[in-house]
Amino acid sequence: MSEILPYLSIPIAYLWGSIPFGLLLGWLAGKDVRKEGSGNIGATNVLRTCGWAFGVPAFLMDFLKGYGPALLAIHVFEAEPLVVVAAAICAVLGHNFPVWLGFRGGKGVATSAGAVLALIPIPLAIGGGVFLLCVALTRYVSLGSMLGTLGMVVAHLLLAAAPFSRDGLPVTAMAAAMLLLVLLRHRANVGRLLAGTESKFGRSRDDDGPS
Repeated sequence: MSEILPYLSIPIAYLWGSIPFGLLLGWLAGKDVRKEGSGNIGATNVLRTCGWAFGVPAFLMDFLKGYGPALLAIHVFEAEPLVVVAAAICAVLGHNFPVWLGFRGGKGVATSAGAVLALIPIPLAIGGGVFLLCVALTRYVSLGSMLGTLGMVVAHLLLAAAPFSRDGLPVTAMAAAMLLLVLLRHRANVGRLLAGTESKFGRSRDDDGPS
């Protein structure tokens, strides 16, 4: 039985990640964020439609969706690296595809950042710097989210002692998977960026950043 316990961290991570904090905070504000702004349940749309008092908690809660399950797998279940990584990815999948909402959730940037913080904090800090710089220069949160995640992956590959070794490969695979998820969830934004129709942060419709 004890050998099975670490694997429980994987479904727990998905269920934890699937809690729609953004939607719940929107309800507290008297709004259904699925019907306003971009229609996304993540922090950026909560910020835009409900204000900072609800947007900031939404970001922190989405962030903890990734950070909490990763720590749980490491310190409580004492899972091996591959299981920890699986739990981290499932937390992001829970946020992106929550079972409670017909598998229509957020875009996973904040939740991915939380999971990465628990495993590779320095690459996360570098990716965060890329995100902030990009948003400051362009005001495109979606572009900053994608480039920031890419920056995190590149930083991990450059800084890790052996990113493709037996011990390092699970984390490298996690970083690559999270980049792929972020890009897939932002594919509509990519189309608008290429067409020059993507809205900028601070305007009426900014679809949609770290959520």
